[in-house]
Amino acid sequence: MLSRLKKWNTLRNQILTVFLVVMVIVLLIVSFLTFRPVSSLLKSNAEMQIRQVAIEASGRFDSLYEQVNMVSKLVTTNGEVQHALTQDYFGREVSFSERQRLKGIVNTIQANSEGIFSFELYTGELERMLPLDDSELTARITDPWIQKADEAKGQLVMLGPDPNDRNYFLAIRRVNLMEHSYAKGGYLLISIYRSYFQFANQELTGHTNQYSILLDRESKPLTSNYGGPTDSLVNFPDTTVQIDGRDYIMTKQSSAATGWTVLILTPVSALTSGVNVLRYGIIFSGFIGFVIYSICSFFLSTMITTPILRLTRTMQQAGEGTLTQNPKVSAVNEINELNSTYNQLVKETNHLIRMVYQKEIIRSHSELRALQAQINPHFLFNALDALRWSLEDNDQRELAEHVIAMSNLFRYTITKQSGEDWVSMKDEIQHIEDYMEIMKMRFGERLKCRISLSPEWERVEIPKLLIQPLVENAVLHGAGNKRGDCTVSLTIEPAGKENRLRIEVRDDGPGMDEKKLDEVAASMKEEGVRSTYGQGMAISNVYKRLRLYYPHLMPEQALSIESEPRRGTRIFFEIPINGGMDDVRQDDTGR
Repeated sequence: MLSRLKKWNTLRNQILTVFLVVMVIVLLIVSFLTFRPVSSLLKSNAEMQIRQVAIEASGRFDSLYEQVNMVSKLVTTNGEVQHALTQDYFGREVSFSERQRLKGIVNTIQANSEGIFSFELYTGELERMLPLDDSELTARITDPWIQKADEAKGQLVMLGPDPNDRNYFLAIRRVNLMEHSYAKGGYLLISIYRSYFQFANQELTGHTNQYSILLDRESKPLTSNYGGPTDSLVNFPDTTVQIDGRDYIMTKQSSAATGWTVLILTPVSALTSGVNVLRYGIIFSGFIGFVIYSICSFFLSTMITTPILRLTRTMQQAGEGTLTQNPKVSAVNEINELNSTYNQLVKETNHLIRMVYQKEIIRSHSELRALQAQINPHFLFNALDALRWSLEDNDQRELAEHVIAMSNLFRYTITKQSGEDWVSMKDEIQHIEDYMEIMKMRFGERLKCRISLSPEWERVEIPKLLIQPLVENAVLHGAGNKRGDCTVSLTIEPAGKENRLRIEVRDDGPGMDEKKLDEVAASMKEEGVRSTYGQGMAISNVYKRLRLYYPHLMPEQALSIESEPRRGTRIFFEIPINGGMDDVRQDDTGR
């Protein structure tokens, strides 16, 4: 039994088993996560669709109400109608010809409207003016409805089914005399076709056993394809009702304009019909996916393990003797990469043995060249000192001071202090003053230099040659491109934030326009801006060093340039007072 288990305990079988188990788990999770949300979504969408049908039906009734309201308003505000009712209001008799003309006007309005069967016009004394007979309004409707029309003060009031003919609905509005302070002049009774209040999908819903009911203000059915009583449905608290042992979803929608209510009853089975299709689809898809995944997993596990076994046997043979390269294995990319890595390891191991001796020899030569390079600066400094004493002996003290400044400049640039690249702010400023002293040999007295540094910041450490390239750039592009005096200002002061210094270099040279300034800013971040004169350090070099020495600075704090034509250029940045890059400095000191 154990031998059989060991026989099947291979990498291929393990991969195949894991793949199949993962596939089953994934299918179960996906089925569970898909079925419930999708089934809920199907049901929710169906309910929303039913709700939308109810809203559309209610909106259709409101639209018809507005149509009737507009057409009836045309009748009540017509000049002939107003004139006839005004005569009656003041006790003057309306002639037969006037009533005939009035009938033609009303019939014309009725012919151009939809859904209206007839208009009946009554006087304020409830006597009929149109049609031409002697009927009264109380013969058509009851006094409470006349009272509601008076309370509406000219607004349309929907009454309900015509008691004389159930094929029509009635609506009434009071006619106000506009030229007599809107006094009551009479009433307009409107007959509306009942068919216009049928549901648009009445026939379609009949095939799905869906019921559509329209109730009036008193919850009495106006139109319906449901034969049962509606009193229990109106007051039913839940949205799910049971009719003849079948569950229905009930949707209500009331109209503020008419006071009517739309009820739509939809079988629950119709809403969930798509869920069964979804369930069977998931089961069938899962079965097909399992079969396909099993076949693919078998071939994949075979492709992975076969070349690994071949490479393992080759490595075992190499471990018995000297390292030799393995022939290329034809397999998937990852196995080829593993084989190539092994071959490269063998090659590099043999190569490293030879490289150790060569590196020792190269290091010895480098130390000799470094010792020789130390002699050259000392020779230069000694030569400059000799030149200085010669100039002082010949009473050329001004030129001797320039030589001293140049000597200090070279010594500061070439030598290191305590094996670090960091110097105090005072040393950096002294180096800038030496540089400006040399530049005055070229520009003379027209080059002015102003340096503002409080003594409390002189001991703040900064990277060497961080400010001087900016001063050099200001001198060469300011005084070098301007006639007359040019002033270069260097200001070191506390920044707005605590424990930060703001360093600003300003010149009053020719400046740059916006286009040139954008090019300089873009090139600076691409390390493309270099000093035009000599071998000065690049502005991009200063920007890059700021980002390296002070990695926590924001990009806009690293280095900013502002310039305007004929008004000079201003370059400024902020640095931490504590030096900022303690971990890097300690790492350098440790070496």
